[in-house]
Amino acid sequence: MQRYYYSESIISFISTPDEQILGALSRHHHHDLEALQKGAWLAQIKILKTQLNGFSNGHIFFEFAIPRMGKRVDNIIIIEDTVFVVEFKVGATFYDKHAIEQTIDYSLDLANFHETSHKIRLAPILVATNAQPEDTTVDKVLELRTVAKANQSNIGRVLTSLLGSKNVVDPVLWANGRYKPTPTIIEAAQALYQGHQVEDISRSDAGTINLSRTSSCLNDIIESAKRDRKKVICFVTGVPGAGKTLAGLNIANDRMKAHEDEHAVFLSGNGPLVIVLREALTRDELEQAKKEKRKLNKKDAERHTHAFIQPIHHFRDHYLASLEIPVEKVVVFDEAQRAWTKEQASKFMRQKRGLDDFDMSEPSFLINVMDRHHDWCVIIGLIGGGQEINTGEAGLEEWISALRELYPDWEIHYSEQIEQNPDYLKGADSLNWLRHEAHAERDLHLDVCVRSFRSEKLSYFVHCLLELEVEKAKSTLQEIKDDYPICLTRDLYKAKKWIKEHARGTERYGIIASSGSKRLRPFGIDVKNQLDPAMWFLNDNEDVRSSFFLEDVATEFDIQGLEIDWALMAWDANFHFQDENWNYLNFSGTKWQNIHQKVDQQYLKNAYRVLLTRARQGMIIFLPHGDPNDPTRLTKFYDGTYQLLKEIGLQECT
Repeated sequence: MQRYYYSESIISFISTPDEQILGALSRHHHHDLEALQKGAWLAQIKILKTQLNGFSNGHIFFEFAIPRMGKRVDNIIIIEDTVFVVEFKVGATFYDKHAIEQTIDYSLDLANFHETSHKIRLAPILVATNAQPEDTTVDKVLELRTVAKANQSNIGRVLTSLLGSKNVVDPVLWANGRYKPTPTIIEAAQALYQGHQVEDISRSDAGTINLSRTSSCLNDIIESAKRDRKKVICFVTGVPGAGKTLAGLNIANDRMKAHEDEHAVFLSGNGPLVIVLREALTRDELEQAKKEKRKLNKKDAERHTHAFIQPIHHFRDHYLASLEIPVEKVVVFDEAQRAWTKEQASKFMRQKRGLDDFDMSEPSFLINVMDRHHDWCVIIGLIGGGQEINTGEAGLEEWISALRELYPDWEIHYSEQIEQNPDYLKGADSLNWLRHEAHAERDLHLDVCVRSFRSEKLSYFVHCLLELEVEKAKSTLQEIKDDYPICLTRDLYKAKKWIKEHARGTERYGIIASSGSKRLRPFGIDVKNQLDPAMWFLNDNEDVRSSFFLEDVATEFDIQGLEIDWALMAWDANFHFQDENWNYLNFSGTKWQNIHQKVDQQYLKNAYRVLLTRARQGMIIFLPHGDPNDPTRLTKFYDGTYQLLKEIGLQECT
């Protein structure tokens, strides 16, 4: 795909007739071209010819693609050592806040994901053609914290003020640099739903190409099941943030659009994830309809998008009430390790559904539903190792037990990592059976974290920290700290100030904490106050319900499977380091109580694993001082953890 509509040296651009340039732009425009767009282009052409007249060297692009955002920036102007990212608002009399953030976002996207933009001067400029001139703060513009503000009469002067004195940027090499995006799961879902390929929205370097390989492997398995009329289950694994959910969404979307008769669906028991993705797709669908001047009300948009992503419990309850054969041939279960044990499922069915005789685990029942097909079907289970965070979550063990005891005719494909990592299967018998009866696949494991695109080793650092492998944690932190800042503070005000200063453009930040962090209330951090996930993750920085206000707190249940750019992680006494070990506590009534059950201890540790791997770009950890006069917030509950984090190498923010 050509990344721009028009590209030429500044000298040639100035000497080319306006209508010829307009014709080149129009030929690349794939939507109906309106008079308003033509007028805007002509205005830009005339203004830029005048303002660039004094620059003998340089290059200009019109409508340069920013793929991760699905948009195009009006102009890229390259002069000497600087790449100017220029957004025009023709006729505007003021510098709109949304336009400022959009221009910064374009620049950040290039800085983060466009290989030839990583180490060059990028300067965002917003041109409001009829606005009053404003002074440019050069340092903040080059740090991508603000834009240079220009009008139609002073663009040339603004460009000159931002030029440096380093090597000249080659425009051809720059434009052809590899674009390696790492979208959020929300952005990825929107892009896939709009018809983009996974290759367009994911990095393609050697470390992360396995996302495409995983998708290809799954498609091959589905085609084989379809051709040979067999029932198949696949288990896909991956490190936190490696793109398991993206792989699942991609397969469901691919099969839904190319093979409608399969009725492929993406199912998740993660309520907040379903709510956020559905709302994001609905908003996007409405926005697209508005741009294309199609009539579409929200209910119709929801009906379309809700068919793609469904809560697993709706699927379960529908087929619980009926013995009908499912219409779905391909079903993707997100976070399959969180499906319920037999005890938890039976308890729920008895208490909530009035079914006293339900005696199956959730994995067993879900396989049972798909087993009703007379010919073929495929189940894809996305498995996160060490991410079970709630009572009654069965893990992979329960899926294997069900297949082994009740469904021996099913063909099983599994990630070979399941054999190598004890987080996935604890029982030796299950593992030995799997080795003999199933097919190990290298390409069903995603091994590189792409969420925290600034450091692929974040998940390993968190693992070392939680397993108290102190020396490994120290050395890993030294490797990642320059790219992925992790800071420590005992002052909540400083933590909020730090996170606001680090976020740029519309980069999302928020407070996260364990659901058991019940003694952070004195600081206004109330984990029992339920938030609206769609508002928290999707609304902008003018909405008090959004994450940006640092008021509502997201727990591990709200944020698992999702992510933000910058996290303020509040660490309470429920999981603290003391006497050379982690201590596991639950707050009940008026005091802390020790957690003795190993499985419950693991749930709590996994909750902190989830929280510590949610930020894409960096985080600050807030650890209170404690209060010797409050027995629920004694200093010993916090000081040990603080000293451990300091020993590993975390620096206090200033």
